[in-house]
Amino acid sequence: MNSYTPLDPILLAQLTGLFSKGSFKTVPEELQKYAHDETEDLVFLPEAVFIPDNTDDVSRLLSWCTLHNVPVVARGAGTGLSGGALPVYKGIIISFERMNQLIELDERNQQATVQPGMITEVFMKLVEEKSLYYPVDPASKGSCYLGGNVATCSGGPRVVKYGSIREYVLNLEVVLADGSVIWTGANTIKYASGYNLTQLMIGSEGTLGVITAMVLKLIPRPKTNILLLAAFTDAAVACQTVSAIFRNGFTPSALEFMEREAVDWVLEHELFVFKTDEITGAYLLIELDGSTLETLQIESERLAEVIYAAGSHDIMLADTAAQKESWWQLRRSMATSVKAHSVYKEEDTVVPRAELAKLLEGIKSIGRTFNFKSVCYGHAGDGNMHVNIIRGDMSDFDWNIRLKEGIKEIFALTVSLGGTLSGEHGIGWVQKEYMQIKFAQVNIDLMKGIKAVFDPQNILNPGKIFN
Repeated sequence: MNSYTPLDPILLAQLTGLFSKGSFKTVPEELQKYAHDETEDLVFLPEAVFIPDNTDDVSRLLSWCTLHNVPVVARGAGTGLSGGALPVYKGIIISFERMNQLIELDERNQQATVQPGMITEVFMKLVEEKSLYYPVDPASKGSCYLGGNVATCSGGPRVVKYGSIREYVLNLEVVLADGSVIWTGANTIKYASGYNLTQLMIGSEGTLGVITAMVLKLIPRPKTNILLLAAFTDAAVACQTVSAIFRNGFTPSALEFMEREAVDWVLEHELFVFKTDEITGAYLLIELDGSTLETLQIESERLAEVIYAAGSHDIMLADTAAQKESWWQLRRSMATSVKAHSVYKEEDTVVPRAELAKLLEGIKSIGRTFNFKSVCYGHAGDGNMHVNIIRGDMSDFDWNIRLKEGIKEIFALTVSLGGTLSGEHGIGWVQKEYMQIKFAQVNIDLMKGIKAVFDPQNILNPGKIFN
């Protein structure tokens, strides 16, 4: 384990003197905001928070930190769910709240250059004004930062049709551990020029470098959409229906799974005009988008036939834009509603979508064995299931000790079905102990070797992904 240099008053004064006034927060009360993210109830207080104005600021800070062996954690908006932005070895957090500008919107090439602190939804609305579309929209899009999305390989509901964030990041400006500034690739759709450092940085959780700008691909904005809500008595049947939809030739722009209890908890904590019935065990929220409403209406009628044949007992169509927004807000509110209901742990499993029913049934079986209750929802169209393990009345022993074995079994099941540990939340701090369920030691050693090349002193977000 590394022995890092504490930021004593003398060293801290030396550091803050190198930058403009207001670049640092050091008062404990100010630091509290940066000591946690949305992962459970974990808190790690940094010694200082650095708020840069530009790439040069980041470069000078990292050069200084390498010289003095001080750990650094790059942080977005703190919406992460794997502890990826927690300063577990203290040191300095870099917060990108000031680096939040759209640098260039290139309409001719349908791409944008943007700073990492721009809020995802703000960016989406800016490009929509030019009839362009950025389809990567995680549930926290109203607050999360683009830089954090790239660093954690965030997803969202529209990955199913439009692909993951990996398809939309063309080039990255990155500051390395020693303060060097590089661009990782080119502003081109194709790239066959040596190792693809851009793709390596995506999902690296700030362990290889600090992203200070990004070039993002855009696509034409769909002109219209239709939103369906299908109800199922049996949640496993709902999961089986996902594969049937694709096998029958449909590619929805979004396909979300919601267990009944997750819906009930949202209705308990939020104000929604939404009626449930006694027999429904799960819902599928299905969006189709395209050029004309007439074409989508015909497609949705054919789709409804497939869904009814698969086992749905009711399919509703959103009649207005307000109703569409309400249904989407219902889905996006699930994480906060679960958190409001109980202490919980969230696992971000992903399997080939045809295996979703086996995954769900296995999770429920494991819960019975280890005495925990789970509430599930997620991006069913790409096989991504969010498993919320509810503490409820579990004993301290079951929650703190025995539950880990249950989580291991969930991940072992996921891997056995052809899946992996995380679809979009990342490994971070809380999932790293499970990496060997998925990866052979040779894989982990290769990752560690890459880390050592980029960050030989291990100052960049230490303790994440692996020890």
